Amino acid sequence: MEYIPKPSIPEVFRGVVAGEADMGVVPVENSLEGSVNLTLDLLFDTPLKVCGEIELKVEHCLLANPGSRVEDIRVIFSHPQAIAQCRRFIETMLPQVEVVEVQSTSKAAEVVKGLRGAAAIASEFTADIYGLEVLAKSIQDYHDNYTRFFVLSPEDHPPTGNDKTSLIFSVPDKPGALYEALKPFAARGINLTKIESRPTRGKPWEYVFYMDMEGHRFDDEIKEAVEELKAIASFVKVLGSYPIAKRGG
Repeated sequence: MEYIPKPSIPEVFRGVVAGEADMGVVPVENSLEGSVNLTLDLLFDTPLKVCGEIELKVEHCLLANPGSRVEDIRVIFSHPQAIAQCRRFIETMLPQVEVVEVQSTSKAAEVVKGLRGAAAIASEFTADIYGLEVLAKSIQDYHDNYTRFFVLSPEDHPPTGNDKTSLIFSVPDKPGALYEALKPFAARGINLTKIESRPTRGKPWEYVFYMDMEGHRFDDEIKEAVEELKAIASFVKVLGSYPIAKRGG
């Protein structure tokens, strides 16, 4: 399998839609910092389906060009979530450095390559891709730290018997609307593993709800519940069904 690095989350979506890759992998949630809002927003419009999920333990490293020392670093580049997950290391070891946010940890490594006095917060695997040196390993504040990724493709995954389904919906702005939207799932004993609201772009103070549930969209109970939801909600989009991930170490 060939891996094609992309500088940002939107570029991963665009690459798969354009047929440059069969699948794309994007971060959707971190166990400490919460959801990756950009990914959730892009899922709203994309024709792609979620066909898999991956859970990986986060091991951030400080990367720089070969021959660099920690004391030489004047600026650090990384994704905002990676920076937030390494606050203690930055404040203790590099309190005077400038911290610059970029679209992804891979973009940070790309920017740093060949730039004196610069470092990136990214994975050890990223160091290999961009020819950088690891100055410090496991610099994240908390070691029980996991990131969940979605695998995107034109089609989702067939049922396996151990699946999860994700969808987005919105409801009319009236009392009890969300309660009514969730009743079809509660009535069928469907376990909702996540629900959160996101602002609707271009419509101030209106919101959509992102929801994960156990089961496959082809399961009778979920098909029935989603059909009931469609009669209640003002918008429903099933993002896809996929095997439940095993937590990676």
